[in-house]
Amino acid sequence: MITASDLKNRVNILVDGEPYQVIWFQNHKPGKGGAVMRVKLRHLRKSWTIERSFRPSEKFKKLSLIKRKKQFLYRNGKNFNFMDIVTYEQTDVPIETLGKNSNFLKENLEVEATYLENEFMGIELPIIVEMIVVAANPGIRGDSVSNVTKIVTLETGLDIRVPLFIKKGDRIKVDTRTGEYIERV
Repeated sequence: MITASDLKNRVNILVDGEPYQVIWFQNHKPGKGGAVMRVKLRHLRKSWTIERSFRPSEKFKKLSLIKRKKQFLYRNGKNFNFMDIVTYEQTDVPIETLGKNSNFLKENLEVEATYLENEFMGIELPIIVEMIVVAANPGIRGDSVSNVTKIVTLETGLDIRVPLFIKKGDRIKVDTRTGEYIERV
């Protein structure tokens, strides 16, 4: 058990029977009355956030997340197949569970899978992935002065903005946190 006054960023707790991760906290002492802990929480299953206030003496069950190395093998309809690197066990994960992360998955990519009490919660991608441009229109200069970009399609079907000199077949680096172009390889 952990008290509200012991909360820190990235601590996982059970609130009202649901798993949350603390993403922001503040010890607030109003002029009148006792102190309260103001906390912003991210739901571990649904990814939405809430803000709550707790008395410093309130207790919560601390949850531990387990991380396992997985390798993405292939897409099977609306499911993605991952293989555990240690046990070679294969798991199908629905696209809804992965969310926006599915846009960056290409075959043989190694990821960190997160589990909460043997329940799959999601994946953590490498910060930068290399992808091949499969469709790109020719760059046309308009009347803009700087930062001229165009939209291209990557091998996973993701559309991103890139500089005009990028063409079909180029290998580029993409930031998985923002989905932005970094550089040509």
